Amino acid sequence: MAAPASAEAIRDVNTRYHDAAAEHYDTKWGVDYGEIGRHQVRGKLHKLLGKPLPTFGRSLEIGAGTGYFSLNMLQDGVVREAVATDISPGMLEALQANARRIGVRVETVACDAEDLPFDDDSFDLVLGHAVLHHIPHLDRAFAEFRRVLRPGGEFLFAGEPSQTGDRIAAYPKRAALRTAPLWRKLMRARPIDGHAFPDTGEEWPSEPGDRDGEALEAFVDVHAFTPDEVGAWARGAGFEDVRVRGEELLANWFGWMNRTLEATAVPEDIPWLWRQYAFRGYLALQRVDVALLEGRLPPQVFYNLMIAGRKPR
Repeated sequence: MAAPASAEAIRDVNTRYHDAAAEHYDTKWGVDYGEIGRHQVRGKLHKLLGKPLPTFGRSLEIGAGTGYFSLNMLQDGVVREAVATDISPGMLEALQANARRIGVRVETVACDAEDLPFDDDSFDLVLGHAVLHHIPHLDRAFAEFRRVLRPGGEFLFAGEPSQTGDRIAAYPKRAALRTAPLWRKLMRARPIDGHAFPDTGEEWPSEPGDRDGEALEAFVDVHAFTPDEVGAWARGAGFEDVRVRGEELLANWFGWMNRTLEATAVPEDIPWLWRQYAFRGYLALQRVDVALLEGRLPPQVFYNLMIAGRKPR
């Protein structure tokens, strides 16, 4: 994929894609706000913060989407007060709907991660999940994260694609695209129109208006990282005790195969039994990754990178 011409184009494409995707984003990605979702979030936090988990007074989530991290952390009491930001107003509307449904309160603000509308030293924790790779200027963003954190405050980000992991994930994606017509026939699912499938070699659209809504999915990612690179962004902003680790290898091979198949079909046509198989299979392989691989292999071979650190006191 060619790089976009400007940061403005990146923001425009991300806003329009995520606004369009918000309505069924949780279904598409298997986002859960019950015990399964809370267990998933706790597991990621344990990897970065250890056990037992600390309690934070006021948290700021960057690119919060529909609320996966903040809402589950509020339910578990990991944070007492949460502010959720996103560049997409549509995502924040979905987040507030989720918050009302599960009975928690969260403040939402539509804003850019590179220009946060908050006072200095106003949060105990800054966090995000699968968001850094959408941000054009990471030096500006990390400087903002440091500015709004109180001295001694912590940051953590999870779900960021590694360069090696991203290349490895291309193989199950390609295999899925080759077998997608047969899979749709077996599922009795109609092909979806106008979708930019992942890993098809498509170039960035010459004009942002060339595509609409969810057809922009192939163009919303800007970065894939090495552990050294993502750590350097944080250290360059003045953070200390910076830690980078990898997670999920087998689970992501399995997940990207299924995710790519599903992206070729009308969502309403995908059978419930298939979704259960895909979700439960992912969880099973995630457990294998944790038990056998994550403590033994270097971070860069995993699909996801996680990073945490602290603002000096």
